[in-house]
Amino acid sequence: MMEGNWSSMNQQPPLCFWSSSSLLFLLLVLPLIFIYLFSLSLVPEGSLFHLAPSATWTSTTSPFPSASAPSNYPDTRLERLEASLSRARSSIAEAALIRNLTSVHEDPDFVPRGPIYRNPNAFHRSYLEMEKLFKIYVYEEGEPPMFHNGPCKSIYSTEGMFINEMEKGNVYRTLDPGEAAVYFLPFSVVMMVQYLYEPGSHEINAIGRAVIDYIDIVARKHPFWNRSQGADHFMLSCHDWGPRTSSYVHGLSKNSIRVLCNANTSEGFTPSKDASFPEIHLRTGKLLGLTGGLSPSQRTVLAFFAGRLHGHIRSLLLSHWKGRNDPDVLVYEQVPSGMSYDSMLRKSRFCLCPSGYEVASPRVVEAIYAECVPVLISDGYVPPFSDVLNWRAFSVQVATEDIPRIKEILSGISQRQYLRMQRRVRQVQRHFVLNSPTRRFDVFHMTIHSVWLRRLNVRIQG
Repeated sequence: MMEGNWSSMNQQPPLCFWSSSSLLFLLLVLPLIFIYLFSLSLVPEGSLFHLAPSATWTSTTSPFPSASAPSNYPDTRLERLEASLSRARSSIAEAALIRNLTSVHEDPDFVPRGPIYRNPNAFHRSYLEMEKLFKIYVYEEGEPPMFHNGPCKSIYSTEGMFINEMEKGNVYRTLDPGEAAVYFLPFSVVMMVQYLYEPGSHEINAIGRAVIDYIDIVARKHPFWNRSQGADHFMLSCHDWGPRTSSYVHGLSKNSIRVLCNANTSEGFTPSKDASFPEIHLRTGKLLGLTGGLSPSQRTVLAFFAGRLHGHIRSLLLSHWKGRNDPDVLVYEQVPSGMSYDSMLRKSRFCLCPSGYEVASPRVVEAIYAECVPVLISDGYVPPFSDVLNWRAFSVQVATEDIPRIKEILSGISQRQYLRMQRRVRQVQRHFVLNSPTRRFDVFHMTIHSVWLRRLNVRIQG
């Protein structure tokens, strides 16, 4: 059952509240409370570093039969874990009070700085706490290809890359479930679609049943799902049907952390609980040679897009800008013969990233790789890592109704402002790059950090 930890603050004070001793206490404590609340007001709205009071989860009635906790998993281990997470939470809140544009923490590899971060110091402190404390248990139940496996050469490649990295177990993974802070459900929606979906049927009940059966198995064998009703578990999917798949298990959709490319708030995505996941199209599966572009002075195209007619936003974009012979705004449904898509990204100042049938688009990361300022055109989309990244510092957001004004909006950005934004795109690129082996602060670690932040927003009681 979830209950706010701060509910006691809403209770009426006792009649003796204004006694002389209490008044002295009030005079001493109220200034500290005011300073704390004032510091919270400085944290940008929507940032998870404005940490909400954690929700408390306890074992309640579950549709899944539960394994009893073995004697080697006493509640004291969970209590110690929650105490360490509570200390980390307090440490991050303290770091958030420092509003410098550069982290004050020392780091041999990288020090976050600049306006691309909501709060560089809080992010850095949180990242260091994560590296020190965060342990993930990967359930071993299930067999490939639908479990412990995923695609690494397709538009859904980030799903496969993440699952494969977790299977390697080089960082964060623990083989002792009793010390884990979160539990990973290692099924691949992409692979389930490949093996269970009947083309043309437009129903995914077989996929939903597979997820129900899987959680039933882990709940029977381990005590952790029912202990938290799934609140300390996470799934990950880059397929459009990731949210629909999770809906077959109430606890998975409502309680668990869902790491989704299809991060659409109009379809139930909850930013405080769920994490947006970058969609990266690896055409060849190779990780080298994906980044880089021309210098700003050599970028001769104001804005560029090429893509098929998917969804109403692209329909609006193509109907207004396709075939207009405007040398500044080049919009194609298909790249013309003799034109290179990648070369056009690298020679454009702004890259248009409209949503398709679903809100996510690999064009966002393609733009960042090409050092082209991304222009996000979507309804209800939560960009990846937006709990720590200030997307307005390195991207442009265009409302759907403003599609006819794209040239006016982009031409109105001064050269000085464009150069700042383009420089910030190059700076933020490190957080979206895939590496093998992984490197600190890359897309794998940033995704883990998104899960870490959301785990800090709940407290599990045995």
